Amino acid sequence: MPYVLHTPDTIFSARHTPSWLLLAGASGMVNGLAFLACEQYVTHVTGTATRLGLEWPHAGIALEYAVVVLSFIFGAMASVLALQARVTQGKPPRWATPLVIVALTLTGVALAGLTGVFGPFGGAITTEPPFVLLSLLAFASGLQNAAVATSTGLAVRTTHLTGPATDLGIHLGVAYFTKGEDRRAALRGALLRGGKVFAFVAGAGLALPLAGATGYLAFFVPAVGVLIAAGLSFIPAWGPSDFPDREESAQADPPPAAEPVMAGAQSVR
Repeated sequence: MPYVLHTPDTIFSARHTPSWLLLAGASGMVNGLAFLACEQYVTHVTGTATRLGLEWPHAGIALEYAVVVLSFIFGAMASVLALQARVTQGKPPRWATPLVIVALTLTGVALAGLTGVFGPFGGAITTEPPFVLLSLLAFASGLQNAAVATSTGLAVRTTHLTGPATDLGIHLGVAYFTKGEDRRAALRGALLRGGKVFAFVAGAGLALPLAGATGYLAFFVPAVGVLIAAGLSFIPAWGPSDFPDREESAQADPPPAAEPVMAGAQSVR
């Protein structure tokens, strides 16, 4: 049975809400920087899959777009190694590890871009897009999205807006037709979703001046944002050593600070 780190009580807390906004903002910035670098988006699969379909007459290019889509999926798969796979082995999940890898990947992209590995930043696209760059960013995005989703019981996602925008409308509708606690819960959900939409857009907006000033080095900024979010909401649950009073029981009991996913849990994607 999968375990989660955050339940609705902590998802909406004053400590952890900024983490979801930071991660959404970092994804918006990565998406914006990718577009400014080579006129391609990476943090959502819909656009990439659309390009894959449009390029079917050109088998080579279509294959490369397929690799970008698969990179996102592989990133999501990789999060399982640090989280749920450890649970099945009787070990505590390393909740922060995937986000640290995301930050390291973005840092590597910044340094590699600085040395010219991906070509000029924002130059005219006269040849095929740098698919190595797109694949790395897609992998990092899939890893981030799955790590956050897993740690919140598939409740929070931070790299795309279709789900949050849909849920925002649903919650606003529920809030309009209900009263009391139901209305307060709906408004709380709407506020988080609206905040993630705003953070994503703000991150993309900040990408423009950052890219103009630093080029590929701008990828350092979302890397820092991801690390801050990890520090706020994931690093305190690295393992039993963070809970000395539970070290002895950690071998036999579920991982510390982890609770089973409950059927019907409220989604805050």
